[in-house]
Amino acid sequence: MSRLFGTDGVRGLANSDLTPELALSVAAAAARVLYDRDDSRRRVALVGRDPRASGEMLEAAVTAGLTSAGMDVLRVGVLPTPAVAYLVGELGADIGVMISASHNPMPDNGIKLFAAGGHKLPDAVEDEIAARLDEDVQRPTGEHVGRVRDVPDAVQRYVDHLLVATPQRLDGIRVVVDCANGAASGAAPEAYRRAGADVIALHADPDGININDGVGSTHLDNVRAAVLEHGADLGIAHDGDADRCLAVDAAGQVVDGDQILAVLAVAMKESGELADDTLVATVMSNLGLHLAMRDHGVKLRTTKVGDRYVLEELRAGGFSLGGEQSGHVVLPGHATTGDGLLTALRLMGRMAATGEPLAELATAMRRLPQVLVNVRVVDKAQAVSAPSVSDAVAAAEAELGEQGRVLLRPSGTEQLVRVMVEAPSEAIADATAQRLAGVVAAIR
Repeated sequence: MSRLFGTDGVRGLANSDLTPELALSVAAAAARVLYDRDDSRRRVALVGRDPRASGEMLEAAVTAGLTSAGMDVLRVGVLPTPAVAYLVGELGADIGVMISASHNPMPDNGIKLFAAGGHKLPDAVEDEIAARLDEDVQRPTGEHVGRVRDVPDAVQRYVDHLLVATPQRLDGIRVVVDCANGAASGAAPEAYRRAGADVIALHADPDGININDGVGSTHLDNVRAAVLEHGADLGIAHDGDADRCLAVDAAGQVVDGDQILAVLAVAMKESGELADDTLVATVMSNLGLHLAMRDHGVKLRTTKVGDRYVLEELRAGGFSLGGEQSGHVVLPGHATTGDGLLTALRLMGRMAATGEPLAELATAMRRLPQVLVNVRVVDKAQAVSAPSVSDAVAAAEAELGEQGRVLLRPSGTEQLVRVMVEAPSEAIADATAQRLAGVVAAIR
């Protein structure tokens, strides 16, 4: 890896790539970087995790690293990533650590760091931490060693915050929630019930091993079947750390992140909450979202793929809604990162306020067929810049007009070019994508 920190922290196979020794070193280095900036007072870190088995080991290592550098530690236990981010600010911690690999399979794990206030650390700070992992330093002793205490009401504090952020009652709404046997298993059913919904909890019994195991937001067949079985109004599916959610309507049809963004953008524009009538999304968002926002008088700003880039644009422009097709939705007025529970509450709140079913609300945008072809190449930079490729893309765009879109994107980690085409029909999208893929593949 060129950087220790990827787009979402340090991640790898737990106890192999991500060892307790590395976790301890990352935590200690982060504490030293913080103290070097200001050592005028004793510092506090907040540590949470998802329920995967290796989290217990890594939590102990992170806690040891922080306390060995003189930081006190508040342990909040198993909580969603957005809950940890929120509590960093709520409890006045100087840094937050979330131990999770999100939607990755159970053997993986990760370490994500938050700055004071619950914001993601800038790349420069992450690089400084990585550069100082192996420092030989004099450690504090005696009373200067950090202390550890638990926060027993962490879940309660987070759920209280969610209900303040979404005051619309959900009485009369029946929802199936797939918790992915992950970090939302306690908080999500409680939050939705306290908001007034009739909740059917699915896969909310984590045992440390079963997180993301054929369940959650990457396996929607479970929640679709349960919605139909129980006659529910909708289903919500979270990933392992609950920083995202996807939905299904009463007929079991998937409502993806783009459609959720469309529903929320229209609602927030009507209520005056949508700052500068602007929505932030990534270049991978469906063209249908662009067309729908144009029809509703909403400006759409796009960023590179990755929720960190959406967050940067939201903060830079002072905007109030952004997200990704994958279900990461950020509401900066209430959260510093993607929050699947907050998103679900807002979505159900719109249903309750309008009396309309989710299927009707989701017609705010029409999702255009999208085809993605990965083309292996010798040199991805040369392939995307080749004149023959540029000419082929221009020709395809002229054919599709306003009812289609072409996007060529080099992979960040492999010698691949991703060819994405959206068109009015699946057949047109597939034929165009395959034709462009052939042109890309011919570059040598």
